[in-house]
Amino acid sequence: MLNNLHSDKTPLLGSYCAEDCLFLLKNIEPKFYTIEDKERLIQTGAMHYSEMVNQESAPSQQYAELFLNLTEQYKNRLAVEVLQLAKKIVENRDGDICIISLVRAGTPIGVLLNRAINEYGEVNSLHYSISIVRDKGIDENALDYLIYGQKIKPESIVFVDGWTAKGVMTEELKKAVQHYNARRNLNLSEQLFVISDIGGTADFSATFDDYAIPSALMNSTVSGLISRSVLNDQIKADDFHGCISYSHLENCDRSNWFVNQVTDCFKLSDFQTPLQNESLSAKKRQSMTRNFLQEIMQKHHVSNKNRIKPGIAEATRVMLRRVPDLLIVKDKLNPSTIHLLKLAIEKNIDVVEMNEMPFGACALIKDVK
Repeated sequence: MLNNLHSDKTPLLGSYCAEDCLFLLKNIEPKFYTIEDKERLIQTGAMHYSEMVNQESAPSQQYAELFLNLTEQYKNRLAVEVLQLAKKIVENRDGDICIISLVRAGTPIGVLLNRAINEYGEVNSLHYSISIVRDKGIDENALDYLIYGQKIKPESIVFVDGWTAKGVMTEELKKAVQHYNARRNLNLSEQLFVISDIGGTADFSATFDDYAIPSALMNSTVSGLISRSVLNDQIKADDFHGCISYSHLENCDRSNWFVNQVTDCFKLSDFQTPLQNESLSAKKRQSMTRNFLQEIMQKHHVSNKNRIKPGIAEATRVMLRRVPDLLIVKDKLNPSTIHLLKLAIEKNIDVVEMNEMPFGACALIKDVK
């Protein structure tokens, strides 16, 4: 019975081509919540964050231009980091590779890694993007579809995300994979590969630096026009996790443009340059993150650390998708945080400079209870 599991399911394409990314998600009927209502329902415990999405709108012209400028500024750096991480993936697997990126932050990075491996890795690579939800685990139906439906070898699977922050999703992934392995009597690797490991919790990363990975600036318009994954009452026991397709944003979609911009910077010499082993730095990053969270909780009287989002990428998500209370930046002149300052002005959010913090930025979510 297991061998035929989910063989009839059809992946979603999003706005990427099939060779770049297939989403193992179920398109569901949209029920949109305002950002304010969503925040209140999350904080009062009335609903889990994964049950709700808000309608996304097109970025302002000024913000879109900022994204284009930051892509121009950082695409060469990101290309080098993608190639070095791709080489590390190839070295840690024997034979062909199946990249599983975590929707959505991991999706464009998964596309780039898949291209890099297929071009330079001398092995074949496939890329699927699947859902993982804090407190609820990974989409086991999606894993079943790959392993039993598509006959993907478990030892070929590699989990990819864009970055780490506090390490919540790293911990969720490891716990979820252990649970899945126990249920299915498998030995999937729980290793996580990311570009920027600012929290020091990933197994492999290209950098510990907190900088503006350009794809972190946008929502669906740089992630195949797909929403964050949804896990509500429309999702039945044998379904993939859900999503909304934001087709109304097709005219401002930059998903393929972005990955093409980075791919055009790929060079074989960068793929051949090994990553440095910085395990001591990872431990140091973990310690710095813990200390920073404690300091912020005390200084700003925050009782729930889920309301603290350290790192430029996570701060950007708060400014775009949550109800921000305060933006903290290391340096107001840092080009990587210009977009955050613009969003703070748009939303009338106070900005504090904190030169000694170990991140480029941190956003606090407002207590709306």
